[in-house]
Amino acid sequence: MAKKRRQFVCQECGYVSLKWLGRCPECQKWNSLTEEIEFDTSSPAHRTIGKPSRQPEPIREIAASEEDRLLTGIREFDRVLGDGIVPGSVILIGGDPGIGKSTLLLQASDAVSQVYGTVLYVTGEESAAQTKLRANRLGLSSEALLVLCENDLEQIERHIEAVQPGMVVIDSIQAVYLPGLQSAPGSVTQIRECAGQLLILAKSNDIPVMLVGHVTKDGALAGPRMLEHIVDTVLYFEGEQQHIYRVLRAVKNRFGSTNEIGIFEMLSRGLADVENPSVLFLGDRQENISGSVVVSSIEGTRPLLLELQALVSPSNFAFPRNTTAGVDRQRIAMLVAVLHKRLGMNIGDSDVFVNITGGVRVDEPGIDLGIIIAIISNHRDITIDPYTVLIGEVGLGGEVRPVAHIDKRLREAAKLGFKRAILPETNRKGLDLTEDIELFGAKNLHDALNTLF
Repeated sequence: MAKKRRQFVCQECGYVSLKWLGRCPECQKWNSLTEEIEFDTSSPAHRTIGKPSRQPEPIREIAASEEDRLLTGIREFDRVLGDGIVPGSVILIGGDPGIGKSTLLLQASDAVSQVYGTVLYVTGEESAAQTKLRANRLGLSSEALLVLCENDLEQIERHIEAVQPGMVVIDSIQAVYLPGLQSAPGSVTQIRECAGQLLILAKSNDIPVMLVGHVTKDGALAGPRMLEHIVDTVLYFEGEQQHIYRVLRAVKNRFGSTNEIGIFEMLSRGLADVENPSVLFLGDRQENISGSVVVSSIEGTRPLLLELQALVSPSNFAFPRNTTAGVDRQRIAMLVAVLHKRLGMNIGDSDVFVNITGGVRVDEPGIDLGIIIAIISNHRDITIDPYTVLIGEVGLGGEVRPVAHIDKRLREAAKLGFKRAILPETNRKGLDLTEDIELFGAKNLHDALNTLF
């Protein structure tokens, strides 16, 4: 008979205690520990049925090729994955409810099944008929795409052994459970054990497994973060449901870059690739408005031109606020301090609002110069030339520091019709471009302001 023990697991951080605690010592959350019964995983009920253990072999004799990757046919999806799905990998995709996770994976499953053979799509939250309704809306009808409505992981494994699919999708990992565990589906113990079982199944059979993961109210993957350590790739599907654009971002990828992003447009027929996102993000831009500038960001290997807006308004509170959308609020506070110290512009009694249109989030410092110029433009009510792009990181001394991939940024700007660019002087030296765009180098903020105003 399998041994079992009672334990208390924090549903926020996964901290395990042998006795109940009102407050988790790890994450300091109150009433987050719940009782769970954990069975000895060495018992026969938890032994994984798979291939016999493989023998060690020299690395030079192991056959592996980039051509082995499975292409989904969705270019933006393949870009984020690192040019396709690696056989035997486990991929976790998370995002807010209704953002389009199931839609994306159903489209990818249909495309893979048409080229590489059978794909097993396991839905634990919807019936097969509901999945069929979504497939009809998306226009999907591949005969090699099999749908299984099942929550029991042992039953799912039996179907995988019988079908031998080329890819498996589990929607979602929180809905799957092992019957040998008395914990409820979605609990820390169930998620850990189920993910571990699927990892062994994927590696032993060279079957890629895609998992859909729920997120908490804070936006982190539910589970908690130990689920991210088990899998090979972690993708986040971002965007506002009010916007038609969705951004797929990799935060962990053992087989590719974590800097790449994929941009999709939500249409009535499903998610469509956005081939030139800069055009769409700048398509609704209004000219001759103070506080509006165009900045250039690099996401992986792709340059993006985005509209950045700033609004400076007298505060009605004792402590003014910095409110942001798409950029780090702490970095805005730092740049406002640079404005006050290096340029003598006192806006400490005003609320500062900064927004990147289109629902995109940018974390790189190459947009610092654009943020400062947008704040100054709105504070002085002076419009910036709409055909000027701003590039550069700003240091605490007011200096404009160089950024990476300056040639890609400038070529993208020239392609979209921008006539001039304000960039770090260090980047301008030795730059050889054939594109018709005028370059102005700036060593510090004073140089940039003298050029613009």
